[in-house]
Amino acid sequence: MKKNTKYQIDDFTFKHEIKTRFKDLDAFHHVNNATFLSYIEDARMLFFKRWNMNTKEKSLIVASITIDYISQLHHPSKLIIGQKISRLGTKSFDILSVIFLDKKPICSSTVTIVCYNFISKQTAPLFQEIKEDFNI
Repeated sequence: MKKNTKYQIDDFTFKHEIKTRFKDLDAFHHVNNATFLSYIEDARMLFFKRWNMNTKEKSLIVASITIDYISQLHHPSKLIIGQKISRLGTKSFDILSVIFLDKKPICSSTVTIVCYNFISKQTAPLFQEIKEDFNI
């Protein structure tokens, strides 16, 4: 596990609270590492909803996920997931997510998202909603 503690909860304007569940535990009574991705996904869906995009034309597709585990997590726990856009490309962007327990980071993740148009079935230039949200 990495000892990266450079992240602070105040670095994030978007925060999502979540509680661990008994079903999240592995055989060693820790929250299973795969579950961290589910927590991040839940927060990401709420992050996206803020943009009120027309999803019949516009879509956001996950292209890549990296995750660094900093420390173990036990149940029950109350978590805060901080998220922000950390990179803008021409057709894609990155979301940095950090899971905090008692204001200490326990996991960080970068998700690369590609803008996509389902009507034309092609990647699309970065949506304006995302550009406007970059520095918030």
